[in-house]
Amino acid sequence: MDYLKNYYENYDEEHRLTSNHGKVEYITTMKYIHEYLKEKSDSKIIEIGAATGRYSVTLAKEGYDVTAVDLVSSNLDKLRAKLDGTEKIEVYEGNALDLSRFNDETFDLTLLLGPMYHFYNDTDRQKALSEAVRITKKGGHIFVAYIMNETTIIDCLFNMGRLDEIRDKGLVTEDWHCLSNPEELFSMIRTEEIAALNATADVTREKLIASDGTTNFFRPMIDGLSDEHFNAWVDFHLHICERQDIVGMSHHSLDILKKND
Repeated sequence: MDYLKNYYENYDEEHRLTSNHGKVEYITTMKYIHEYLKEKSDSKIIEIGAATGRYSVTLAKEGYDVTAVDLVSSNLDKLRAKLDGTEKIEVYEGNALDLSRFNDETFDLTLLLGPMYHFYNDTDRQKALSEAVRITKKGGHIFVAYIMNETTIIDCLFNMGRLDEIRDKGLVTEDWHCLSNPEELFSMIRTEEIAALNATADVTREKLIASDGTTNFFRPMIDGLSDEHFNAWVDFHLHICERQDIVGMSHHSLDILKKND
């Protein structure tokens, strides 16, 4: 996991999440988190892959009981620096593949909003999902984020001009599925693969959301919008983000699962 630690120790995650184009994913995810928290105001929440705490710190400051776990110690240092000591939050360094420090059925809401970006085989994906489901209470929810394949093909290979490079590395299949490895950092997925992964766990899907839709195709435009026009873009996005014809073309997706009773 050293490649991940090296990357995130030098990557400005805060800037990505606070730029206009990054805020769309955050706003969308928080909208659905709050919708599900309305069902149980005293929810115990865990975020696996909490990074610098964009979600965990916000939820803790809203009064929720939060546990934050991340692989990268420098991320957790930044997370802790945002706390004033009044929040009900516990912070641990840990790995999404091994959550053995937590008992079965401990949390009402489990957030897995980053780790699936960095697993390169079905075994690890299944293990991460299995661990997230195990620690979630029956009837509780698991939010899982993914990077989608088709948007990566369009944006990275064609828009960014990396087609020849990626082909030369053998990182795209004949049917245009991105392959990845630790050196490339990020792992892409298709909607049917997410469905197959869910079939290995004791869960029922409630929604599959286009977290940022087509936003990342238009980063310069989105980042340059006035507040009024950016709010209009977000409103447009939120009206269409549950449409399944949009999900496969979103850069990120959010899979909302319920642990079966």
